[in-house]
Amino acid sequence: MSVIVPAYGVAHLLGDALASLQAQHFQDWEAIVIDDGAPDDVASAFERFAHDKRLRLLRTDNQGLATARNRAIAASSAPFIALLDGDDLYEPAYLDRMLAAIEADPSLGFVSCDALIFGPGEQAQQRYSRRYPMAGPVSLERVLGREIAIFVTAIIRRAALDQVGGFDGSLRAVEDLDLWIRLLAAGWSAAVVLEPLARYRRRPNSLSTDARSMLVASCSVYRKASRAMEGRPEQAVAERLLASYEEELRWQDGKDWIRRGDLAAGMPLLTGAERRSPRWGVALAIMRRAPRIAGLLLRLRAWVLNRAFWPLRNG
Repeated sequence: MSVIVPAYGVAHLLGDALASLQAQHFQDWEAIVIDDGAPDDVASAFERFAHDKRLRLLRTDNQGLATARNRAIAASSAPFIALLDGDDLYEPAYLDRMLAAIEADPSLGFVSCDALIFGPGEQAQQRYSRRYPMAGPVSLERVLGREIAIFVTAIIRRAALDQVGGFDGSLRAVEDLDLWIRLLAAGWSAAVVLEPLARYRRRPNSLSTDARSMLVASCSVYRKASRAMEGRPEQAVAERLLASYEEELRWQDGKDWIRRGDLAAGMPLLTGAERRSPRWGVALAIMRRAPRIAGLLLRLRAWVLNRAFWPLRNG
């Protein structure tokens, strides 16, 4: 088992992640911690674990999370790849249970699990599956349609990863979703272990809280998926989600223009926003009647939403 641990910007949290790895019931693993030009001192955080010969530190230039993972995977050797972000944690049974799940069926390209969410403002013992759908069979159509969520702390079969070429290094977000789509489209199956075998840390400055970056990357993923699935039934699902994310991105840009005080540029981009909810209809009516307070209104709304740190929020 090879465990890949990207550590960009989370040196102060890396020790907890590595301690959770050392606490695994299953102990036959190697781990590659990757410092891809991090702004903080990953090497010093790694130092107290350097005596463990199963752990290695790989240092490279910064080319984004997807490339960092690809480089660490290339430096690993096991037939199964486990993902552990440097700010998350494994429960002690994670590797044991997940390895058993993927070894039970050679058609499985990857297996994910449920997790407990923690961090500032989070409820104790809140399960990932309470916020995102995880039950039922994993299929290409369901993953494309966001009818089932694949948690990033997953185990991937190396043969499957090699077949599709690893993570897409051009993506700066949702590179995991892109990988799941490509693996399923290539004919591999997948499964979810509905046990909270990991702990997912929410941070206010993490990539998953950057709504616009997530939307831009999601548009890229679905644009690529639509092209790759031309003539397949799933293409319609990819095109439907692409249209939804493009509309969401347009609204996001419209709101950003209005927050900066440019209603002339922003309001046309919010076309159709009133269909989303009665509250949006009221908000747009207020902004049209009182343009001077439009920016304040949207900043207040953003502040309320950001307290929950929701990625890809529908607002």
